[in-house]
This record gives sequence, C-alpha cells and structure tokens, in this order.
Amino acid sequence: MLLNALATLGHKGIKTLRTFGRAGLMLFNALVGKPEFRKHAPLLVRQLYNVGVLSMLIIIVSGVFIGMVLGLQGYLVLTTYSAETSLGMLVALSLLRELGPVVAALLFAGRAGSALTAEIGLMRATEQLSSMEMMAVDPLRRVISPRFWAGVISLPLLTILFVAVGIWGGSLVGVSWKGIDAGFFWSAMQNAVDWRLDLVNCLIKSVVFAITVTWIALFNGYDAIPTSAGISRATTRTVVHSSLAVLGLDFVLTALMFGN
Repeated sequence: MLLNALATLGHKGIKTLRTFGRAGLMLFNALVGKPEFRKHAPLLVRQLYNVGVLSMLIIIVSGVFIGMVLGLQGYLVLTTYSAETSLGMLVALSLLRELGPVVAALLFAGRAGSALTAEIGLMRATEQLSSMEMMAVDPLRRVISPRFWAGVISLPLLTILFVAVGIWGGSLVGVSWKGIDAGFFWSAMQNAVDWRLDLVNCLIKSVVFAITVTWIALFNGYDAIPTSAGISRATTRTVVHSSLAVLGLDFVLTALMFGN
C-alpha cells in the first residue's frame, strides 16, 4: 500500500518535471536566435491589439468598480477612527501594492490567456503548425514568440491603467459621494505613497505575472490534445494554473519587497 502510494507520487512528480522541461524548451526555442524585427514586427503589433487593446474594456470597468468598492469600504472603516481623510492613502497603496497587479493579472489570464490557449490549440488541431514546419517556417518563432512578447508588454501597461482608473473610482466615492475634501484625499495619497518605490514594485510584479501567465497560456495551447475536448481542457488549465501561480508568486514577491 505504502509502496504503491510512493510510486504514484514519484510518477506524478516525474511527469510534472517533464512538463516543466517541455515548457522551458518551448519558450527557449521560441526566443533564442537572431531577431527578425522587420518580419515579426507586424505580427507583434497584431498580437498587441488582440492581447492588450481588446483587454482594456474589462480592465477599465473592473478597475473603476473595484476602486469604488475599496473607497466605500475604506470610508466605512476609517470613519470609525475619525480618519476618513486618509482614504486616498488607503486606496492608492492597496491598488499599487496588491490589488492592481493581482487583479489585472487574473483578468488578463481569464480574457487573453484563455484566448491564446484556444487559438494555438486550434492551430494544433487543424495542423497549421505542422504545415508551417513543412514549409520550413519555425512555428515557435512565428506563432509563440510574438504572442509571448505581446503578453509581456501588455500586462504591465494594463496594470497601470487598472491602478489609475481604480484610484479615480475611489475618489468618486470618497470625494464626490461621501464629501471628503479633495485636497485631503489627494495630499494624503501623495504623502503616503513612495511613487518611485511603490510604482517600481507594482511594475516588477506585473512583469513577473505577465511572463508567467503568457508562458502558461502558450504552453497549454501548444501542448493541447488536438481535439475539441482537449482544447477545452487546456483552456481550463490555463485559467486555473495561471490564477494559482499569480496568487502564489504574489505572496513570494510581497514577502521579498515588504517583508523586512
């Protein structure tokens, strides 16, 4: 009984290591080599639109409402201690340090990550990738690489957009609805936030999340079973694995940045 359990655990561990190895080789082969900017620039621009621009709506709407909820809940708590003038500090720090990078990455995984997995999985199922290989075109360089860089570029920009509209949403509740003086709101935020440190940490988190989410999405699509059920399972894995990876990495990065 114990030997069977250990054998099963070892088999799953080896399978997981092999999966990480295949994912690493896929990304390495997609990114190494002489860059061909003239050939791949149009592909990158197209993917920036598909991955970044088309994700702006959900980022903006979610950012505004999360900022408004954060402003309302923060106001209710701070009024207990007669510290409602510190609402701007609470909203800005919460969004810059935690909610902005994490929620933007989760939304990005659900919107763009799942789309990337489904698209590449469908290309695998319809043998488009095999056709590229037959024509001496490297599918990793042509398909994977532009999408990877588009994700890495887009998510940090979407995170900054999320934080900006979230702060605006918090100010709508605090200043326009609850009547906090606008000068107190913005001055408290300006005095409490170290824009260089907090903004840099926010960008570092967003870049790490972008690499992780895009890598998971691309590999799950590239490694998907070429059937409708296989693509569906791969898309589900992308959202689940990306969400867990983002939350786990967020704790690690937060401990490294603010744990002292």
